[in-house]
Amino acid sequence: MVRRKPNSELEMKNLTPSVKHGGGSQMVWGCMSAVGVGNLHFIDGMMEKYMYLDILKQNFKQTAEKMGIMPHYKFYQDNDPNHNAHICRIWALYHCPQVIRTLAQSPDLNPIENI
Repeated sequence: MVRRKPNSELEMKNLTPSVKHGGGSQMVWGCMSAVGVGNLHFIDGMMEKYMYLDILKQNFKQTAEKMGIMPHYKFYQDNDPNHNAHICRIWALYHCPQVIRTLAQSPDLNPIENI
């Protein structure tokens, strides 16, 4: 049992600081196929559509060639606003044989979280 003066529970001397979720995070773009995992791209700050497009331009084709799945592969991504941006959809139209879209935070994409 803890004894305090009435209404003193939120005073700094009575609080213990804590950090939730380990105190930090790192956003990473990655891809995978039945052959294996592709390149990882570490993202500084918040990702926006132009950054996502640059990541695709730098990594996507290179990774598909490295895996040996060119030119017959399907690009599978969720419905994140960055993925669904007009410039990213236009890029995918010209550079990917087939794009499969799913719901945002789809449970079908959970394996990518383990990369």
